Amino acid sequence: MQHCFWRRILVFCAVFFLAGSIWATHPPYAHAYDNPELLPDTPTPVVDLAKSLTSAQEENLVRKLEQFEAETGWKLRVLTQYDRTPGLAVKNFWKLDDKSVLLVADASGGNILNFNVGDAVYKLLPRTFWVELQTRFGNLYFVREEGEDGAIIQALESIETCLRQGGCRVVPGLPKEQWILTLISSIIGGIVCGFAAQPRRDGQVIAWQWALIFSPLWGILFIAFGIGPVVSRTSDWLPLVRNIAGFLIGVLVAYLSNFFNRSSASEM
Repeated sequence: MQHCFWRRILVFCAVFFLAGSIWATHPPYAHAYDNPELLPDTPTPVVDLAKSLTSAQEENLVRKLEQFEAETGWKLRVLTQYDRTPGLAVKNFWKLDDKSVLLVADASGGNILNFNVGDAVYKLLPRTFWVELQTRFGNLYFVREEGEDGAIIQALESIETCLRQGGCRVVPGLPKEQWILTLISSIIGGIVCGFAAQPRRDGQVIAWQWALIFSPLWGILFIAFGIGPVVSRTSDWLPLVRNIAGFLIGVLVAYLSNFFNRSSASEM
């Protein structure tokens, strides 16, 4: 069980960096053909060709998206597909514009989520937001646990939340796998700081100069990678306290290891 958990963390990291490298050179647009006959005759913000949603889920989602558009002016649309796609026909069907977001869920690939994003939306939700949104909710492990419907609904909820509050640089919420990575980074930062602060001459208690010299390294590990992702994604204080405690424990263990080594050497 533990082995499976750590494997998930490694896969999470690999998927994140792979998607980032791909999206850095390719915009997140769904590539498709032009099959308007697959689209319904009546207007609807959700076209579920792959039957990823139940009837109740689809009705509820249609109501929520229509209400969201009426309240905010942002147009969110959902298309699920598998072996057949309406492709470019959706642009005219939904009259997609600069204030539109099209979520395309396609289970035939590795990551089921793709996004077609209007220029006005990019001003509030940058490219890095969409990379993280895709890797968090569209990866195979998340879909296996939460289902395609869970991936679609939770991704839309994140988009709605950020558009309502005027924009986000990162996706709200802190998954357990991501928090584990921030905790590990905090602990490593503390270990680096603790080793740097070890006294190097008689009568010295803390080597402040060495601690300051290495501060860019342990500062990046602790603040940029340990604290930053937490405070930018959640207001919950518990992960923050745990990361700070992990950093302090790392400092203490690394700092005191020098004294334990000296004691062992003197006994011999």
